[in-house]
Amino acid sequence: MLEVGQTGSFSKTITESDIYTFAGLTGDFNSVHIDETAAEKSVFKKRIAHGMLTGSFISTVLGTKFPGPGTIYLEQNLKFLKPVYIQDTVTATVVLEEVLNPDKGIYRLKTTVTNQNDEIVSDGTAVVLYSER
Repeated sequence: MLEVGQTGSFSKTITESDIYTFAGLTGDFNSVHIDETAAEKSVFKKRIAHGMLTGSFISTVLGTKFPGPGTIYLEQNLKFLKPVYIQDTVTATVVLEEVLNPDKGIYRLKTTVTNQNDEIVSDGTAVVLYSER
């Protein structure tokens, strides 16, 4: 059984290619992500990564690091606190906060994504279903 306080993380440097690939996969071609001229006129002053791109790295942690393969996402809430720019390195971290149902393997995890300056860019919680094999 998993224990409160266990953790896992994944880091990735965001590239221009990541943003274009994510836009192509999702259909989100918002100009703040893909058009430098338009982004310069935005509140961010330059292109930013999609919030859900950086949030998706939480899924990477859950499915590959902790709890690991076999994890099923049941719920996620996220607050996007700071923009992520091209060449920022983000780290998604999950920490087991609560065992909700030990018999069914349902857990609540704290989910945080930080940038290379240790600033929180997104913050939230996830509920997952996991059983050790």
